[in-house]
Amino acid sequence: MAIKAIDLRRGVAVEYNHKLYVVHDFAKVSKGNWRSFMQVKLKDTQTGSIIEQRFRVDDTLEQAFLEQKPMEYLYSDANAHYFMDLNDYEQMELSGDVVGEAVQYLKPNTQVQITMYQGKPFSVELPNTVELEVLDCPPSIKGATVSNVGKDARLETGLVINVPDFIGKGTVVRVDTRTGEYLGRAND
Repeated sequence: MAIKAIDLRRGVAVEYNHKLYVVHDFAKVSKGNWRSFMQVKLKDTQTGSIIEQRFRVDDTLEQAFLEQKPMEYLYSDANAHYFMDLNDYEQMELSGDVVGEAVQYLKPNTQVQITMYQGKPFSVELPNTVELEVLDCPPSIKGATVSNVGKDARLETGLVINVPDFIGKGTVVRVDTRTGEYLGRAND
């Protein structure tokens, strides 16, 4: 289906130069007597690189339709990561390139959305927050009165985040998957 450049929005998938891109950013530019145009940043779904492209407002692009599949993370081995389709219980093997940085937030039974294009998976969408256990962190400093002092903590997936001083080993914490920041203890 064709989409006009003026209708492009963040997150829309388009086919351009025989590749699949997702709109990363866009801006309509109008300069005096000149014709308006769209300045668009497109993210290549294969490489992750971002290109900047200029389109006239009435140019048309081919919109790509993406399928979202609810899946559950099962486990990883040295070569791949394994997910189960929640509808038909089929297992799917994804390479590290497709999973990317999301692997730092995945533990067994985590539900995710796998984005598919023409039957092939190309990205993993995590929930906004996950709960992970602290495996290792420095001990708390007694008498420290500064409230915003933090320390690095290594979580069960290997991710290292900055946590408040009162967090100790074995504590389950909530982590924002979009920013990698500590949000609070899981039982709060």
